[in-house]
Order: sequence, then structure tokens, then C-alpha cells
Amino acid sequence: MTNYTLNLSMEELEKRTHKDYLMTKKFLKADAPEYLALADGDKEALKHLVRAANILEVINMQLDNHHNLPFKNFLEAEIKKGNKQAELTKILFDAQKGINAIDTMSEPIFLAKEVPAYSGKGVYPTDLSTEEFHTILIGMLKSGKADKVKKILTQRSVVERDGKELVGIDYIDKFKDDFDKMADEIEAASELSTNADFNEYLKLQAKALRTADPMLDAYADKKWATLQDTPLEFTITRENYSDEMTGTVIENEELKKLLDENNISPIPKDFLGGRVGIINKKGTEALMAIKKYLPTLAKHMPYNDEYEQNIKPDEDSKQTMVDVDMVTATGDVGEYRGGITLAENLPNDDKLSLTIGGGRRNVYHRQIRFISDLKKLQERLDAILDKEQHQYYLDEADHWFTIGHENAHSLGPKKGNETLGKYRNIIEENKADMGSLAFVDLLTELGMYTEEQRKQIIVTTIADNFLKTKPTLSQAHRVRTVMQNKYFSERGAYEIIDGKIHVNIDKVVPIAKEMLAEIVRIQIDGDFEKAEKYVKDNFIWTDNMELIGQKLQKISKTLNGRLETELADKLS
Repeated sequence: MTNYTLNLSMEELEKRTHKDYLMTKKFLKADAPEYLALADGDKEALKHLVRAANILEVINMQLDNHHNLPFKNFLEAEIKKGNKQAELTKILFDAQKGINAIDTMSEPIFLAKEVPAYSGKGVYPTDLSTEEFHTILIGMLKSGKADKVKKILTQRSVVERDGKELVGIDYIDKFKDDFDKMADEIEAASELSTNADFNEYLKLQAKALRTADPMLDAYADKKWATLQDTPLEFTITRENYSDEMTGTVIENEELKKLLDENNISPIPKDFLGGRVGIINKKGTEALMAIKKYLPTLAKHMPYNDEYEQNIKPDEDSKQTMVDVDMVTATGDVGEYRGGITLAENLPNDDKLSLTIGGGRRNVYHRQIRFISDLKKLQERLDAILDKEQHQYYLDEADHWFTIGHENAHSLGPKKGNETLGKYRNIIEENKADMGSLAFVDLLTELGMYTEEQRKQIIVTTIADNFLKTKPTLSQAHRVRTVMQNKYFSERGAYEIIDGKIHVNIDKVVPIAKEMLAEIVRIQIDGDFEKAEKYVKDNFIWTDNMELIGQKLQKISKTLNGRLETELADKLS
């Protein structure tokens, strides 16, 4: 067994695992009425789906960091010996689902002294530098090995050394035994669930886990994206926000030229998550209210005559939406690292299903968005928001904004924007935010929102956009909020008066439209240098952000978070 030196002191561990510093998001309990109301077949299917998601977590831990599983084994052995430091470290390890992460203050957390952060995570050799990576690829391309390089730069591969070169191994082949076990569980669920559509999807998904063929994933994704009226939710999420290695290839001019000549688009590596839940019908009905407006929104996207988008202005939207009571979230989707996902719009633009006529699906996580401490919320508002505008702050309005954000991912250029490199995700997340805000007035005119709701969305969004501290450039979801705060401040969308935010409500939407147009232009042009300049010009932590950030730090001590999954624990 590999031995490690625990990095965090007992004092630090006791602080970080205390309830004041460790937020808990509670998923469905073992006796939840949502679970008890299920048909017997769906209850049995749920057991197998939870087990499949748990297997996926083991796979993703290996994609995330080569040390995750050895470190987990080390902690468990030390706990058996009575090591209290290991016991508290394990709480954080389970919460962030890995040995290294980042906390809500954007500070890195290293649980073992021997293990630094790797830009290539667990999908590249730990001793591979960016410079050597580029040199090897250039040599391989000049030697006529473009097919091998293409496998290295796909989202599906784990990269290993092969003598003086590299080789990309499809993750289905790399973790074949575990994926086979997952497929067995999913197929078992497909024989028990009461919904024929859902069962068809499960069979397609199981098949895709047995053979390394991206098209099999595409068939499963295409079916999954049509699911609307099913009792259960099961998703294998595949998103590529964590890989900081692959995108660097476009920054090397010689390498980029060779890639272009060989028609190779470098796509960052996917990290895998498992979502299991029960569809909430009432919440889902509320979500569907926006669907009829999506073609109209597509017509109002900036420069819409210059690109194809997922939502066709003249067709029914291939967009399904469900609100889910969460049973478990494993792997990438369940990691609490500075925050946790409220909702997802999948498949992403780099997935094959979108090229064979597939649509997209939004899934919203009910238990994650619930506010557990209303007293703390009021303290926050008293500290940072103009008292006269408290009437327009509504927690539910944050959910409405999130709905707009997820749907905006389906609007705009229908391409992966790989040429934007490490700024690709920041730009895309910024687009989704601005798409949500830019259409608030239009949706109010169309009858989606009342005038009161319009004001609530605008004020709530601006107030919630402030962070406790400046994030790192790798935190796409947080970088974009800093960019927006600077952009909005300079154009008068809000002011800081007597240390509190005052939102100039009628200015927000026009300014959001301006920023949306600028972002879409960058995506259309696909120019890395323009994207880099745009991010650097706007990603500036101002004195006003620091002022509000200091106030937020005093109110919220939370540094880390974790999931409590009582029903899933019982089922597994």
C-alpha cells in the first residue's frame, strides 16, 4: 500500500469539518414520500441505478487523479488504526470526491503533502509537462501519426506514455471491467422500471458502456434527450471543465498549424458523473412554460444569421426539461469543489448525438437549490443590498435565472469553440448568463414573467453575482461573474452606495444584450487572442467587489460542502 503524509493539521481539519464551515446538502431521505409513491418496479430499478452511479464514481476518481484510490485505501487503513486525523481527512475527501480540490474561498485544498495539482488531472501522465506534451505531439504529427494524435486529443481518452511517444486509450477500454459492471446494473434496471421509453434509453446506455464506440454514446444521448414523462432520472454526465492540458495545444503556433493541416480539433477530456433521481412532476410543469418561447429567443440571438444553433427558430425545439428530486450525485456531478452544480444542459456541443439529429435536455437539481438557512440569507441581504430593493430579492428568482441560463446554452453558435482553448468554457458560461438576462424584458412582454417577476430576476441576479473572494482562472463558472460585475459596474447597471448594492433595474437588460453580442462575436470568430483579451480585460477584481466580498466572508464561514444521501445509502 502507498503511504502518504496527511497535509492538513488537526486544527485545520476540525475547523473545516465543523458544521459552520462544512455545508450539507440533503438529498432524499429513506422514507421520502417521493420514493414511497413509486411503483415497486421503479423502486427496484432505483437500487441498480444507484449501484451503477457508485461504480462510475470509482472510474471518475481515476480520471480525476492517479492518487485518489490509493489515498482512499490509505485513509481507510489509517482509520482502522484509530487515526483521528485520517478520519477527518476522509470526511473532506468524500465531500470533494478526491485528494485535491478548491474551497469556496478559491483556495486549493491538498489532502496529502506528496500530491500537487496536475493540469492533466488523471487523464495524462503526472510527469508530463506542457512543453513535453507539445514536443511529443509535433514529433508524432511530423512522423505521419495523425491518427494516433487524434486519439490523444479526443474527449474520451486516457493518455499514457508509449516509449518516447504517447497513446490515447478510450476510457471504455481503460476501465472495461468497471464499465461492464455498470452496464450489468443498468440492464437490470431496464428490466424492472415501469417506463418503456426510459428502459429503451437504459438499454442503449448499457450497450454504450460495453464497447468503445462514440456512436453508441450518441444513440443513447439522442434517446435520453427525448425523455420527458418518466418516473426516474438516470444520467451519465460528460463535461470537460477540469482538463487544463488538452486546450494548451492551440497556444503553440507550430503545433496548431500541424493540427489544422491534419484536420484535428483538440477536445478537452470528459470527466464522468452519475445522477440518480425521481422526476418531480409539479416542478417539471413549471419548467416547461418557457419551451414555447425558445424559437422566438433563437430569432433574437445576436448575429443569428451567421451560424446554426441547436434551437431552430422555425421548428419545434428539441429541448426537454425535468425537475428532479435527487437520490444521489456521484463522480464529476457530485463533487463539492467551491460549489456544486444546480442544473445541467446536456449533451454539450462536442457530442456526436447533436450531429445525428439529437436534441438537448435540461435537468434541475431540487435539493441543491433549496435554501436551508433563511436567517443567514436575510443577514446577507442586510449587509450587501439596498434596503429599498429587498422587496425584489426572491430566492425562487435565482431558479428562474438558472432556467434561462441552461436554455441559453442551446442558443448561439452550434460548435464546440475548441479554438478558444482555455477560455472556451468561460466564454460559454458567460454567454449562458447573458442570454438569461438579455431576454428577461422580451419574456416579460410575451407573458412569461410579470413586471414584478422581471424586477425580482434582475435584482436577485445582480445581488447573487458577488463572490467572497477572487476566483482562479480555472473556475469558469466564477470567473464569468467577476467579468460581469466589472462590465455592469462600468456601464451603470448597479452602484455601491453606502457600502451596499443598488441595482439600476432598467439598465441591466440593455447592458446584458451588449455583453451577449460581444461574447457571441468571439464564439463566431473563434479567435483565441480575442477571447484571451476579452477575459483579461474584464476579469478584474475591483475595490467594490472586495468590499462586498469582505462582508460576505463575515456572514458565511462555509469553506467546503458535502452531500447527505440517506436514501441512496440504504438502496446501495
